[in-house]
Amino acid sequence: MPLKRTTVYLTADDLRALKATAARKGVSEAELVREGVRLAIARNRAWDEPAGLPVLDSGDPPFAEGSNKAP
Repeated sequence: MPLKRTTVYLTADDLRALKATAARKGVSEAELVREGVRLAIARNRAWDEPAGLPVLDSGDPPFAEGSNKAP
């Protein structure tokens, strides 16, 4: 997917920490920002939205109904 350019404003301390972390990890500052954005999106996701995961069918109706609970 093509990347789009945007502007992010950081405090001097955050920018210094971002640069140091990127250098230590050997990745670009932009990659760390993209990772942070993905984490923020995941953490703030509305849980009533589908997660995009496949729905699995066990093929065992009693299992699906929860009748496999321990006594």
